[in-house]
Amino acid sequence: MFDATVIDVSQRKSIKCEDQPIVTILNQLLEDTKIVYEISDRQIVLTSKQESSVGQQKAVSGKVSDSSGAPLPGVTVVVKETTNGTVTNASGEYALANVSGEAILQFSFIGMRTQEVIVGTQTQIDVVMEEESIGIEEVVAIGYGTVRKSDLTGSVGSVNGDEIASVPTANAMQSLAGRTPGVYVMQNAGGPGADMQVQIRGSNSIQGSNEPLYVVDGFLFTGSLNMINSNDIESIEILKDASATAIYGSRGANGVVLITTKRGKSGETRIDFESSFGVQKLRKKLELMDAEEYANFYNEQATNDGLEPYFSQDEIDGFGAGYDWQDLIFVTAPVYNSTLTVSGGNEKTKFSISGSIMDQKGIIQETYFKRYSLRANLNHEINKLLSVEYSSILTKNLRDSESSQGGNRGGTLLSAAIAAPPTLTPYNEDGTYRLLATGHSFLSGALFNPINYLNEEYNKSDENSVLANLALVIEPIIGLKVRIQGGLKNTEDRDDSYRTLNFTNSQGVANVSVSNNLSLLNENTISYNKTINKIHNISAVAGFTYQDFTYKSLGGSGSGFLSDALETYDLGAAGNPGVPSSGYSKSVILSYLGRLNYSFNNKYLLTASIRTDGASKYSDGHKWGYFPSAAFAWKLKQEPFLKDNNLIDDFKLRTSWGVTGSQAINAYQTLTQLSSGITVFGDDQYTTFAPGTQLPGDLKWESTEQFNLGLDIALHNYRYRLTADFYLKNTHDLLNPVSLPSSLGYSTTIKNVGQIRNNGIEFSLDSKILTGKFIWNLNANLAINRSKVIKLYDGQDILTGSFSHPLITDNAKLIREGEPLGVFYGYLTDGYDETGVEKYKDLEEDGVINELDKTIIGDPNPDFIYGFNSNMKYKNFELNLFIQGSYGNDILNVSGISRIDYQGGLNLPKEVYYNHWTVDNTDAKYPKISTNSTAKYSNRQIEDGSYLRFKNIQLTYNLPLHRWNFYGLDKVQIYFSGQNLITFTKYSWYDPEINSGGEQGLDHYRYPTAKTYSMGIKVSF
Repeated sequence: MFDATVIDVSQRKSIKCEDQPIVTILNQLLEDTKIVYEISDRQIVLTSKQESSVGQQKAVSGKVSDSSGAPLPGVTVVVKETTNGTVTNASGEYALANVSGEAILQFSFIGMRTQEVIVGTQTQIDVVMEEESIGIEEVVAIGYGTVRKSDLTGSVGSVNGDEIASVPTANAMQSLAGRTPGVYVMQNAGGPGADMQVQIRGSNSIQGSNEPLYVVDGFLFTGSLNMINSNDIESIEILKDASATAIYGSRGANGVVLITTKRGKSGETRIDFESSFGVQKLRKKLELMDAEEYANFYNEQATNDGLEPYFSQDEIDGFGAGYDWQDLIFVTAPVYNSTLTVSGGNEKTKFSISGSIMDQKGIIQETYFKRYSLRANLNHEINKLLSVEYSSILTKNLRDSESSQGGNRGGTLLSAAIAAPPTLTPYNEDGTYRLLATGHSFLSGALFNPINYLNEEYNKSDENSVLANLALVIEPIIGLKVRIQGGLKNTEDRDDSYRTLNFTNSQGVANVSVSNNLSLLNENTISYNKTINKIHNISAVAGFTYQDFTYKSLGGSGSGFLSDALETYDLGAAGNPGVPSSGYSKSVILSYLGRLNYSFNNKYLLTASIRTDGASKYSDGHKWGYFPSAAFAWKLKQEPFLKDNNLIDDFKLRTSWGVTGSQAINAYQTLTQLSSGITVFGDDQYTTFAPGTQLPGDLKWESTEQFNLGLDIALHNYRYRLTADFYLKNTHDLLNPVSLPSSLGYSTTIKNVGQIRNNGIEFSLDSKILTGKFIWNLNANLAINRSKVIKLYDGQDILTGSFSHPLITDNAKLIREGEPLGVFYGYLTDGYDETGVEKYKDLEEDGVINELDKTIIGDPNPDFIYGFNSNMKYKNFELNLFIQGSYGNDILNVSGISRIDYQGGLNLPKEVYYNHWTVDNTDAKYPKISTNSTAKYSNRQIEDGSYLRFKNIQLTYNLPLHRWNFYGLDKVQIYFSGQNLITFTKYSWYDPEINSGGEQGLDHYRYPTAKTYSMGIKVSF
């Protein structure tokens, strides 16, 4: 703001600044002029410098610190309305000469509230800076650029690196759960280094993945994020609506997660070191029958089946509690994480390099995850025209998962430990492994001693990953940038599994598989930013990109080894070599993109973008897809009727529309594929090639059309900030399998025939409850999503979620028109008959229980998800409390089928023993104990999966280094934290955060989640 009669706006001056405070930029711009400035309420006011008597001149010095007492280096201290200023040093100290008593000192720092102090008679002025949630310089990353947060037209969630790093985890996405609305994070398993499944605003595809696109330092990929150390992350932005994601075209339908790693800044070289150590424990043990209860239980079964009791009373009295098999496999496990970062630079060169180690043992014996990573970011300005940017992440991941999940009746480690009889122990008297299947006459032949899995089998993987980007930036004139970027992501993985000769009934079994995933990326963009007449701002970006994906695999196996000495390292030593396998695929995407942002008078904001993608995967005539978007935002705060309102600091309405896509098929799926085989003619073998059972289809892109309406409001000097969004997503041309008549020679094909709708509401509230010496900040968010299947091929149901159990072999999930996506499908129980056998409702009323009587019995989709983050600071102490949860989602407990599996002598939960059907207890929870028991997928296996979890509790102490005169150190923090310490849930099994086999809401002997107690230290030099 300025008075045109006083300020000469015809002056021209060129400067170049990057990563500099706004005050520094203004000081350079206005140097040697008679113009002074003032920043007030996020407005820059220009006035003419007035020459007057300023009284006696003197020197003023002092120290600037944050609310915890830690010194703040880099704070700009300037005499208001002059160019007399300085910057605080590493100890937060400053000194100014020639300051009058009438002068006003102005203290400013990014992320802090600007403060002004009248000098008066003071010569020592110390200032405590307060945090500011929004500043005029705060920017967030969007696709192919950045934008001021106040200028966002789309729906974008932002999480800073400190929040991500606060939870020690191998996968950064696990820390994202509950941090921003609309992001649903589910653990595939609770083991070390386990992958996450992430959904943004619901599921959009049946055939394809519903995972978001990840963009790490500009490189696009999908899949695991285990290669990235959480401590290396500067910020994560989540692009949710079509206006934000359409710039990524055919890969934006599931949302986009932008991850920016830490960069260097101008100034002194900085060293940051963080190390933490924790212990992990099983969060909850299952209450299983002890030995006495187990013996009485199966004696009752024998009686019900007309057999003699299996155990005498003397044997029962001698058993006592028996052996606890859960204590055999579950242990207290350590987790260690350390990161060393060196960063710094000057006006031309900025760098940040780091190295980290993570070593996580699992709470199931012999499981582990280890990660070694190196990261480097380098920015260098060659001259005023050219600059280069380089980033790389090199990671080595090692893990052993054991056979810890899935299975039944003791076919895997976890199921064996639950099922093993407490009347037996792991070892015979001579120290050999006990053969459980023969321990009692009524035991299942499939029941293995868990010690076999712990000591005589391993499933190891060794993964090496490289993610690297190199960019040349050309800036021929101010505001115009040309960026040429090349990058690659290469992952080499080797998986080894071996079962020794000591494993029960084993002749030695080895399997080895190796794979290589290579992606090459080239992006070429040109961007321009221009402000015209102070009221029109235009920024635009255009470009073309190329990315390819190459996959190679090789596998071998064998059994019948003479010795365990060579394990998997000599498959040729196998007496029975397996058939080797290999694979190859390659696909390419070529893209053109463009986006225009226009702002009028900082009041009306318009964004329009388009991307066109050409993919080799699709059929001729359908290889190209077009993905446009548009958005509009209105800053009502800038209107005259609100401009002078002291209560409302910001008020913005947003609306957007756009189309994004999903690549829901694999390479070559639109082509006829031949599979090799061997056949015999006469006495000779011949290699054959034959078409598969799936007819190739004439396929085109899945497309998701999304409408978004949003509101951003800030009140009471930005003390309270509310963001609300309503969205409606319709996915068209959904790819799904279609059955064909057998006369065609093919059993299925894939067609674009489906449609799914997702709609929902998201809320986020940030508040500063208390400020001053005691600071209390709260953040809460809540998201509601409703999915509905609108159309399927000929209205035909799609059955999914097939899990096989000796009692049940059936599909447990259903996709049906008019219903939410992926509901549970089965029978409804109807009490017991007169003999204690479970009955099911005859919905067809035809006297027969069959497939026609199946119905929807549950929904794995939550009614809403939420998060709550509280951060309190007092002097040198900080207390952070993070709560996250889900409400209204159901779980199909496949593991819990064992509670009615009376046929194999398995150990069962105590409640089965104390609450099963008898002639005196006909309303019992569980049926009569008998080997004649049967079961179906029914509402019996459906449980409430809602939970509220204290995800992280952390107490931090900042050492008062400035008081102790430790000038060589900038910061030392010591912290104690706990993860998953408290969970409120009605779910009966190990943990409600489950996602077995990638199937949402299914629990099939899944590796349990641990609770962790940690302590750590952060040191900055």
